[in-house]
Amino acid sequence: MKLEKIPLPGGYCLDFSGPALVMAIVNCNNDSFYKSSQAYAQKAVDMALEAEQAGASIIDFGAESSRPGSDYIDESEELIRIIPVIKSFRKYSKLPVSIDTRKAAVARAALDEGADIINDISALDDDKKMAPLCAQCDCPVILMHMKGKPKIMQIDPVYKDVVSEVSGFLLSAAEGAEKAGIKKSNIILDPGIGFGKSTEDNLKLMAHLAEIKLKGYPLLIGLSRKSFIGDITGRSVEERLAGTLAAAAAAVMAGADIIRLHDVKEGLDMVKVLDAIKKAGYQGKENGMVTED
Repeated sequence: MKLEKIPLPGGYCLDFSGPALVMAIVNCNNDSFYKSSQAYAQKAVDMALEAEQAGASIIDFGAESSRPGSDYIDESEELIRIIPVIKSFRKYSKLPVSIDTRKAAVARAALDEGADIINDISALDDDKKMAPLCAQCDCPVILMHMKGKPKIMQIDPVYKDVVSEVSGFLLSAAEGAEKAGIKKSNIILDPGIGFGKSTEDNLKLMAHLAEIKLKGYPLLIGLSRKSFIGDITGRSVEERLAGTLAAAAAAVMAGADIIRLHDVKEGLDMVKVLDAIKKAGYQGKENGMVTED
């Protein structure tokens, strides 16, 4: 049975009954691999408001970079970077907010200031207080697969079967979350494109997203301007929009429920066109216009 809606603490809900949702990336740091996405203080708030105006369904604020080679930042520094931004954004908008963090104290503070979703790239593994917090607050949580830690994850990652290994990890993480008291209906899975994976690994995962989707959880895909797109196209980070949209379109066609992007306006156009084509196909079948061999 397909889960169509996830209620949020702030009163909104994530509605998966229609087109894929676009999550806007707002990096409150100066260490993101895509410099145009770096922002502090009011600039980050302005970027989030612009993303909302462009049609984003969720704003994903993050203060700690997770690019390959990056390291942890102190909890105090992460709080200084992110909490004023969320607090200020909430003065202007009620749009669902996701907090991209591995630290329970940061997640707790963000939720107190109006965040709705916890996006944990460690799948609740880095901070053992994170799972109880998610259960207590009854908020959605995004569980992502990552091989290793950001600092070393791209140093020769090896899999025997990347699809089955990533899928198995995500199911195990989801089961662990449920045992910790998190509702199954609050769990969203992310295969972690680019996190401890070669270009070939990423492509295999992209080609088999439908298999992960069959596990019954909403699926988030984050691939915006990542290095595997550059490996394929030969383009720099700044020139990877077309490649990003092509990969995101493939993810949506495979059943992705949320697409995490830097470029909201263009991504939303892509989602709208795909949805219109999909609806035209259904209408055609109803009218006897589409046949199958």
